Amino acid sequence: MITPQNNCGEAVRQSLLDNLRQYRPIDAADTDRAREILEFVAREPECADRRHTRGHLTGSAWIVNQRGSEVLLLHHRKLRKWLQPGGHADGEMNLLAVALREAHEETGLMTLTPWTSSIFDVDIHSIPAHNDEPEHLHYDVRFAFVAQDAEPLCSNEESNSLRWVPLERVRELTDEESLLRMCRKWKERAY
Repeated sequence: MITPQNNCGEAVRQSLLDNLRQYRPIDAADTDRAREILEFVAREPECADRRHTRGHLTGSAWIVNQRGSEVLLLHHRKLRKWLQPGGHADGEMNLLAVALREAHEETGLMTLTPWTSSIFDVDIHSIPAHNDEPEHLHYDVRFAFVAQDAEPLCSNEESNSLRWVPLERVRELTDEESLLRMCRKWKERAY
């Protein structure tokens, strides 16, 4: 059995719900994803715990350089594709903090600045079964960060490579719609 959130955890959960309600989707599909994540968080007190085997919250970081012209992507070792840094909430409802923690761990960048505290993007994607972990959903809440250009990169064991990629060249590495959508959002910055 998963332990329910304490009062402090419930306050952070309510803050996440408020942030999700304030999210400005860019189209009908984005509206549907945001609504599904909002309903999941509202209905499941243990939504941030990976023991919730049908699916759980994750936090991701869209990291751009100081000019905003390049994005930092990693080649995920297990999934074998280019992605933004991110990972499991592991019980933490402050998904901005989760995204920042994962960005630090996966890139070595320590001086990331949130572009805003508002949610940048949301996504729901299936993660294939691996070892004793069944296939499940990641309800991914994403935040934008700006990196210092001079800071060196240092990957961890979760990735094969880290790379700064000009926004116009992301499509050369991936056809992942969620990454391409974030590129479009970043270029437009009209949300």
